[in-house]
Amino acid sequence: MKINIWDIFEITTANTLIHGVMLRGRIRKFSIEKNFALLTENATDKENCVRFATKSAADAERICVYLNSILEDASIEKIAEKVQNPVLSKLKVNDISRYTL
Repeated sequence: MKINIWDIFEITTANTLIHGVMLRGRIRKFSIEKNFALLTENATDKENCVRFATKSAADAERICVYLNSILEDASIEKIAEKVQNPVLSKLKVNDISRYTL
């Protein structure tokens, strides 16, 4: 079985609150209706930040277009590429050199 590889993106806004307003659920519903894989979580290591991960650049672009249509002050940035089985809530967890088996 092959491990899934994901690109991680960070959503922030200048003034609009994005926690507690069902943003993750809306992004998730968008991906389900458009039939593509997605991960999304609130960041716990950064204020007013939501992260999502996709397996393709085309899917990420679709989400960015959607987010810009519902959030006038959204800033979306790719923060990591080709991450295996990512954790989105706290990025330092993705550094596998931190762990031993």
